[in-house]
Amino acid sequence: MAERAVSKPIALAAITAAFVFIVAVTAFAGERQQEIFMSNHPYVGLWVTKDEHIRHELLANGRYVEARGNRERAYTGEYRVNGNHIDYKDDTGFLADGEFRKDVLYHAGMELVRG
Repeated sequence: MAERAVSKPIALAAITAAFVFIVAVTAFAGERQQEIFMSNHPYVGLWVTKDEHIRHELLANGRYVEARGNRERAYTGEYRVNGNHIDYKDDTGFLADGEFRKDVLYHAGMELVRG
């Protein structure tokens, strides 16, 4: 019985699909490892100003939610911590940063402490 030859475009499409799948699975695994690491990170959690008007919740998945007064989700976005430095990128693309010193987060002229 003769074997059927697989056309080159079909073979290339199959290889490409397999590669895309492997990349997606690897990225998901990396994100999950980062989330597990961050869930134990000392800066994850709620940070508030003394008057509690500004509240930053740093989530274990690398996202944050900022509340202002009675606006519970005034800003949302991503954050990254490197040592005691934090970089924020909100969902509109605005960038900001801050620094943790002792038990205080200094950010945009504000001082936030554990909530």
